[in-house]
Amino acid sequence: MNYLTASEDIKILIEKVQEKSKDFSFLIKEVNQVIVGQKYMITRLLIGLLANGHILLEGVPGLAKTLAIKTLSDALDGEFSRIQFTPDLLPADVIGTLIYNIKDNDFKVKKGPIFANFILADEINRAPAKVQSALLEAMQEKQVTIGDETFQLQDPFLVLATQNPIDQEGTYVLPEAQVDRFMLKCVINYPEFEEERTILRQNMSKDKYQVREILNVEKIFEARELVKSIYMDEKIESYILDLTFATRYPKKYELENLSPYIMYGASPRGSISMAMAAKAHAFLNQRGFVIPEDVKAVAKDVLRHRVGVSYEAEAENITSENLIDEILAAIVAP
Repeated sequence: MNYLTASEDIKILIEKVQEKSKDFSFLIKEVNQVIVGQKYMITRLLIGLLANGHILLEGVPGLAKTLAIKTLSDALDGEFSRIQFTPDLLPADVIGTLIYNIKDNDFKVKKGPIFANFILADEINRAPAKVQSALLEAMQEKQVTIGDETFQLQDPFLVLATQNPIDQEGTYVLPEAQVDRFMLKCVINYPEFEEERTILRQNMSKDKYQVREILNVEKIFEARELVKSIYMDEKIESYILDLTFATRYPKKYELENLSPYIMYGASPRGSISMAMAAKAHAFLNQRGFVIPEDVKAVAKDVLRHRVGVSYEAEAENITSENLIDEILAAIVAP
């Protein structure tokens, strides 16, 4: 389905966005029947769904990260698979392996849980790098190689991973190559007081809400095509590139004070992710065009795991978020 994106057709585009985004408003309402609060987390999950990007959720245990992902998958038409990452997990437990069939005197492919539409990689940093790397080809190329055969994964294919903060006992730091595959890294915080009261009452109640299916695969594909067609002005493009380049060359943006604290900046994948996430954010807000606020809303989630901090930054307790905040404050929005 091709949508017009020329400036003279913005009005038509906005009408289509407003019509299609209603489905996602219903989806949010359905998820909110189970997940109280956590608007930020639910919105980011939908951005990943619309922009065809994987999501990494970080937060202490008990913040409904797993429940939110499971609830979202229940409200969508598609196959769901959950992988519990543990220190003894093997790559074959994720992607599958070859099994010898004595009767046929031949090897048979047994596909792993990665063959589904929505993959919940629960506590991904509980497994060592060897297992985490098994996801690399699947996440980037949407395919899996078992033995000498390559299999295409189902579409849509979305990895929604959770992790505990890396300073918790029994966790492994995710390799940089693995982290960069995630479009967004979202940090989940505690709920507000009254929200937690509602959570408390829900869990003590005898009645459990059964999530209904709201969207099918075809509607997801249609929404994705429309998101790609959302208008982005050249000034917005330049703003996204300025933010990305400032993480690589802070001196060029009169941010010399940040140079000692940045080990490496965001890759071109960061620019692409920011643009797509900004378009998805505009779609969820029923707009057919991207504004600077869309970029600002997703910039931290796109960049926080793509900006490497130096030893000097760690010594002074300066995080990548601190650096991104300074960059966002210094780069003038159009």
